[in-house]
Amino acid sequence: MSGRLFVIGLGPGNPGQITPEASAAAAEAQFFYGYAPYVDRLNLRPDQTRIASDNREEISRANAALEQAASGASVAVVSGGDPGVFAMAAAVCEAIEAGPAEWRDIELTIVPGVTAMLAVAARIGAPLGHDFCAISLSDNLKPWDLILRRLEAAAGAGFVIALYNPISKARPWQLGEALDKLRSILPGTTPVIFGRAAGRPDERIEITPLAEARAEQADMATCVMIGSPETRIIERGAKRPLVYTPRFSAGASQ
Repeated sequence: MSGRLFVIGLGPGNPGQITPEASAAAAEAQFFYGYAPYVDRLNLRPDQTRIASDNREEISRANAALEQAASGASVAVVSGGDPGVFAMAAAVCEAIEAGPAEWRDIELTIVPGVTAMLAVAARIGAPLGHDFCAISLSDNLKPWDLILRRLEAAAGAGFVIALYNPISKARPWQLGEALDKLRSILPGTTPVIFGRAAGRPDERIEITPLAEARAEQADMATCVMIGSPETRIIERGAKRPLVYTPRFSAGASQ
């Protein structure tokens, strides 16, 4: 007997940013697998079971959830942000591909959520108003030289770049090196947005020219957004400036 598996995105941490679809999926599930701070965002009922694990145990978590679902249970795997953006949806798919044939019969529902770059962008204006990309600076699953090549290609092509996993205790140097690489390509006046905990009580949003941007302005709760050469800042006196990237590239027909 096969059960059901939900992979649920809970957004960046503000309860108001959890979608009704995610809330409905959480109400239906019996067992909840996830990194403890993410699972703790849900108010579980007495008949619902929490199974928390470390943030770097994605595949073992996915395997355990799939085994539970294969037994006939209704199971949820919980992610912060959107589960398809550097999160658990890919791990679940990897586990299904590598796992027993019966896992492919499990009814799988991936529930989208508000990812960090969208939450940060909404707090500051419209920096993602034109073409953009997202790059994780973590080299746990890919080599650092590949990350640098992707940064160079994206910056050279004029993309706004959202940096996920910018810095950690185990990786204190990578954001600084990434900023140095970007400074070799982009103007020093390019806006850099450090968006920490967007929408939560401990939110911190900073706008810094690329020439002055420092790795110390970020932690693992920060999404760092690098503007393109066309990204603009609108000063508004005592109010926070607006940062936006025009919808039309320079020279485009309007």
